[in-house]
Amino acid sequence: MSKIIAIHSFRGGTGKSNLTANLAVTMALQNKRVAIVDTDLQSPGIHALFAIDEKITGKTLNDYLWHRSSIADTACDVTSHLAIAQGKVFLIPSSINADEIAKIISEGYNVSLLNSGLQRLIKELELDYLFIDTHPGLSRETLLSIAISDLLIVIIRPDRQDFQGTAVTVNIALQLQVSKMMMLVNKVPSRIDFSSLQQKVERTYNVPVAGMFPLSEDMAQLGSSGIFCLQYPEHPLTQMLQQVTEKAS
Repeated sequence: MSKIIAIHSFRGGTGKSNLTANLAVTMALQNKRVAIVDTDLQSPGIHALFAIDEKITGKTLNDYLWHRSSIADTACDVTSHLAIAQGKVFLIPSSINADEIAKIISEGYNVSLLNSGLQRLIKELELDYLFIDTHPGLSRETLLSIAISDLLIVIIRPDRQDFQGTAVTVNIALQLQVSKMMMLVNKVPSRIDFSSLQQKVERTYNVPVAGMFPLSEDMAQLGSSGIFCLQYPEHPLTQMLQQVTEKAS
């Protein structure tokens, strides 16, 4: 049965898109059919991790939302581009064209159209998992992504502003009766006591922490120029990603 996984953070800079891409590819390596939808229409960027641009993908989510394309035609099969032998990975990018971004900001779009499009993607691409890379903060689009998800993964850093904003996200998710929720703590400095931090996060939000990701120099050096789990298959971070996908399955 297909599962929709929304990955969200209250603030930018948490590494949300990086974790989304790596979790999706890790899932695909388990011989699953996976799609990633970039619903961060105001500041798209997950396409950079796959080293592709609009010239390669052709269509974007914006084309679907403005009735210029079917949702299936916006899906770019990046499996061969990633050079993985098992599973399937589809990417539905958002446009990086300045005029398209300005149009979204000024006019918005039909949120219900996005919902129906995601459901159609699952059916037409025969997906096992659909990952939604959300826009940070809270908006109508974000609320929809949270509401329709089977699993909400909230990304947080060990930062006071993150803690305060995440409390709002968790409360709203509970009101929307999300089926399942878990948290990932990312970019944790090495000097912090990981066990104590995990206990603090779980006690604060009453939500299980599925992974504690340290601040990684290797990840930073990669600079969003590739998929970490493919570049570093034996890395401890990659092993942690595998553990999270097991919990998300």
